[in-house]
Amino acid sequence: MRLSLVAVGRMKDGPERELVARYTRRAADAGRALGFSGPDVVEIPESRAARPEERKAQEAAAIARAAGGSPLVCFDERGLSWPSEKIAGWLGERRDSGGKTLAFAIGGADGLSEDVRRRAVSVWCFGAATFPHQIVRILAAEQLYRAMTILAGHPYHRGE
Repeated sequence: MRLSLVAVGRMKDGPERELVARYTRRAADAGRALGFSGPDVVEIPESRAARPEERKAQEAAAIARAAGGSPLVCFDERGLSWPSEKIAGWLGERRDSGGKTLAFAIGGADGLSEDVRRRAVSVWCFGAATFPHQIVRILAAEQLYRAMTILAGHPYHRGE
């Protein structure tokens, strides 16, 4: 199953970008033996539209183009907060049921449009707090790596 992380906004060089690169590389390495490839990171430019709704609509169209026909998981503070084990299990089930691709969407400063949320097969959050999209990208990459280690039985995850 090919994974992609579609994110609005460009991360500047620095520690945040390095963390995303580290976790996506680790996820790719750990996932290869499990039938996963990626995650590929696709950066979408932030819209320059004047109004938030117009910005979200333009970014939604770009997310849809980047995701192609892939099922979409959105990160949004109104989503479901799942423990890492459930994320791993869900990913394994998608792979085992014949899923070929899966895209994870992270909105920009204005968040995601309702169109993107409606298209999603699932909407997840990292708690009730609002985080900058750069932090969400790091968290998403780390959770994908963690999911791969859980599925592989690797000791990285020390959950109960």
